Amino acid sequence: METIFSKDSNPGNNYIAFFDLDRTIIGINSGKTLIKHAYKNGLMSGMDLIKGICLSLLYRFNLMDTVKIIDTMVNWMKGVSGNSMNELSAELFKNNILKSIRLEVQSEINFHKRKGGRAVILSSAILPVCQIVADYLEMDDVICSNLEVVNGVYTGHTVGSLCFGEEKVNRLMEYCHNHRINPNYCWYYGDSISDLPVLSSVGNPVCVNPDTKLKKAAHKRGWKILQWH
Repeated sequence: METIFSKDSNPGNNYIAFFDLDRTIIGINSGKTLIKHAYKNGLMSGMDLIKGICLSLLYRFNLMDTVKIIDTMVNWMKGVSGNSMNELSAELFKNNILKSIRLEVQSEINFHKRKGGRAVILSSAILPVCQIVADYLEMDDVICSNLEVVNGVYTGHTVGSLCFGEEKVNRLMEYCHNHRINPNYCWYYGDSISDLPVLSSVGNPVCVNPDTKLKKAAHKRGWKILQWH
């Protein structure tokens, strides 16, 4: 596997490699798969499942604002306990996520860590799912969408903005600022045209199995394109 790295892009070996989760670290959409497991385990009603399917179609055909779609999709979690969500995430990881982790991911993470970089998930997916993947891959941190929990139960609302689009840029900049690292020395691995803002915010953008629009944008900008299995 070819790994790209320029000694000039990493002064002092002090940088961060940010990785998207869905369709980048893993080959599936964790949100859609989580919904299926939730319905199977009785944590989601049939009506919520139908709503989730409809919202997925709206997302696929770009017929509704993506942030609104994701924000609406998390409403099904209202009333679900934190313990139930952790158990559901563990089941999702064991049955679906583990076998969908890209073959090249671990070596890419190890490469950056050997160079002194931090490996961080930066994703719109929810914390219970991101954290279990980060722990398995021995990554350093997680930045993702956080959901409100009151008295150990999910309210169906988010905490702050969803980690999507421009919000990913905001989170990345804040994280870099807190760690005193220049984003120009950082990397971001993403797959979707929705990642264009955050890819544009780092010095080393990498497009992993990019969708058609992102591939076109990557070619235009001369960005690295990787095909992972």
